[in-house]
Amino acid sequence: MTQITEVAPDVFRITFFVEPFNLQFSQFLVRDEQPLLFHTGPRGFFSTVREAVATLIDPTALRWIGFSHVEADECGSLSEWQQTAHHSTAVCSMVGKLVSVDDCVAVRPAKGMVDGEVLETGKYRFRFLQTPHVPHCWEAGLLFEETHRTLFCSDLFHQGGNVEPVTQSDVVGRCRNVLEEYQKGPLANYLPYSHLTDSTLVRLSALDPKAVATMHGSVFVGDGRQALNDFATMLREVLGDERD
Repeated sequence: MTQITEVAPDVFRITFFVEPFNLQFSQFLVRDEQPLLFHTGPRGFFSTVREAVATLIDPTALRWIGFSHVEADECGSLSEWQQTAHHSTAVCSMVGKLVSVDDCVAVRPAKGMVDGEVLETGKYRFRFLQTPHVPHCWEAGLLFEETHRTLFCSDLFHQGGNVEPVTQSDVVGRCRNVLEEYQKGPLANYLPYSHLTDSTLVRLSALDPKAVATMHGSVFVGDGRQALNDFATMLREVLGDERD
């Protein structure tokens, strides 16, 4: 069952829960003059996501398709979306465009963005942040919507379970539980911890987001600066020794 929740003005969380993984997968649709979808979901869920998008906009009107890095849940159905919305363009880092996306993911050349570049979709402005290896992959990047201060943070703040769409409660503790469990099995080192991690999270914290829109779990609404600082501390405690 797909759940649709407006988590900020004209920003909709489209979420399905995969019980065998005990995990939610969320896509975020921004309804604007040039609609933007952040995360496509895996290819196998394209029809489900498309049906949900159709309750909000005409899917063929989608203009921008953003994602952090090349991974099935981030951009697995990009080609299906671009075949549906014939004027849509993928939005990713310049690194992603050059090394992967244009060659083997996108139907049409992607818009490769450089750090600090702004994409305007009408009334909203999205600043692109280059974040290599945060959450993971060389080409990683995030979008920050400047009008309502929403950070589209991909896998950061990953939470397990079929949790509520929006929360003001602690999401860092939930994420700690997941990472500690993952470190015991085949999903260990899901989030890499490198010399870039702390400085990147400090930079994200300085944005002072009011909403932190994660792919897996509840959207956190509140003091995003503190949440990111707490998240950085937690990563050092859980993963820092793995680096040494």
